[in-house]
Amino acid sequence: MSRHSWKHALIALTTLGALTLSACGTPAASPASAEATNPVSGGVLTYLDAQPHTSLYPPSAGFYPNGGLVNQITDRLVYQDPETLGFHPWIATAWTVNANATRYEFTLRDDVTFSDGTPLDAAVVAKNFDLFGLGDAARALPVSEAVNNYASSEVVNPTTVVFHFSAPSPGFLQATSTINSGLLSSATLDGDFTSYGAGNGTHVIGSGPFVVGSEKVGAEVVLTAREGYHWAPQPSVNQGRAYLDEIRYVVTPESGVRVGALTSGQADIARQIAAPDEAVVQASGAHLLAAQTRGVNNSFSLRFRNATLSDLRVRQALALGTDRQEIVDTLFTDNYPLATSVIGKTALGYQDLSARLSHDPARARDLLDEAGWVPGADGIRVKDGQRLSLVVNEAAPQPRSFDVVTLVAQQWKRDLGVDLQILRADAGTYAKAIQDADQIQVYHSMVGRADFDVIKSQYAAKNRNTLLNRNPADNSLGDEHLESLLGAVASTPDEQGRIQADHAVQEYLLDQTYVIPLFEEPQVFAYTGVVHGFATEPIARPSFYNTWVQR
Repeated sequence: MSRHSWKHALIALTTLGALTLSACGTPAASPASAEATNPVSGGVLTYLDAQPHTSLYPPSAGFYPNGGLVNQITDRLVYQDPETLGFHPWIATAWTVNANATRYEFTLRDDVTFSDGTPLDAAVVAKNFDLFGLGDAARALPVSEAVNNYASSEVVNPTTVVFHFSAPSPGFLQATSTINSGLLSSATLDGDFTSYGAGNGTHVIGSGPFVVGSEKVGAEVVLTAREGYHWAPQPSVNQGRAYLDEIRYVVTPESGVRVGALTSGQADIARQIAAPDEAVVQASGAHLLAAQTRGVNNSFSLRFRNATLSDLRVRQALALGTDRQEIVDTLFTDNYPLATSVIGKTALGYQDLSARLSHDPARARDLLDEAGWVPGADGIRVKDGQRLSLVVNEAAPQPRSFDVVTLVAQQWKRDLGVDLQILRADAGTYAKAIQDADQIQVYHSMVGRADFDVIKSQYAAKNRNTLLNRNPADNSLGDEHLESLLGAVASTPDEQGRIQADHAVQEYLLDQTYVIPLFEEPQVFAYTGVVHGFATEPIARPSFYNTWVQR
């Protein structure tokens, strides 16, 4: 970055986050022994995120800026180890599950309170999951995509709660460990969707190690440590108050500004380090953490209910004409492995389907010829007077999305004669257009979750519905067999059966060419040498409870 550019970057960063700038200098890493044995209490950590959060309603925490906050201010019933994916006690000290996964009983700690002083007991846990499992349309609060087949709760006594399901729900234990199931106070649960939105953070009450102290909408959220916190999950190194006094989440959209602030010591941690900036970060002496998201890969969903894409041959041609290796080699680093299936290698249920993901533009052209699409005067194919023109969305949360879709547009035009237009993420029509297969035919997205159910979260009609298999206009289904396959993943009680069901979905999505998997998407963080104990939860949201700084 030039001196002139960096001057403007500092001005932008200071304006966005009202940062107090310290002297510049390259941070040095502290000895490993200090990392392990001498955590320092106190201090303020500055964390840069690329986008502002939109909601602190836990079922909406799939959006990474939302989840990055919800993970700090809420506890969960159960803790999932980010390395082993095993489960450990947290708010729940023990649990039992019946043979067909339709009844879960949890025994709770009796010494936990929310930050408003109210007790975290069985009644409020039941109230949380009644909302997350059933939703409330009148208050615009959706059902959590992490909870399937929920029927009801039963409060046995203040420390015992039972959940009942209308069909097997083998993913529920893992669901209770996710940020989508962050526990909130009774008063918070009484609000509507707007009460969780940006600007209302101080009123969203959890029991976690941090609370929202203040907020500047779209610019900054300040978290402060909660005094008296002492109910961390069993594997945690820290079992008391968080080491940090304060975390300043500063919204910093420009990648170059995030990198410049970090490498000069103006910030401590930054998320969404762009691939071209990784070398700059490492050359400065800072550290990279590329945490995989264990879910559905960064992909294109081909919306087959659109008239053009209803022809399997057209969908096959688009997949064969996509040079996925060129995307990875041109735009990314080794932290972004080429996708070899619909889900990533670290996702539960993964199987290697790379043999079904070939690049063959000659065969692609033959398929388009067979489908009746012939080259027009300008090289773009036509059929019955219609140009072969499609629209893809720019996915703002995904790394280098505009560059990805631009490169694919070039490939498709050059090799196939297909015109791919791009709807920018800031377009006024964006929110409505992505729900219409005739406006957005190719949908760019991904989703992470450390459970077999992640594939259902992405494609099921009642969840993210990225294929628009369910038409939002009339709720009709275009492919009932796909819904049946996804339902089996969520409702098969034994693990081997879930693996087989997951494999069946992956195979079907590729056999029908409903999906073009591109690469395995990580969350790439950079942090300076003053930061210790920084980690992420299983799908790469930041975890700051064990983090400390030594300046």
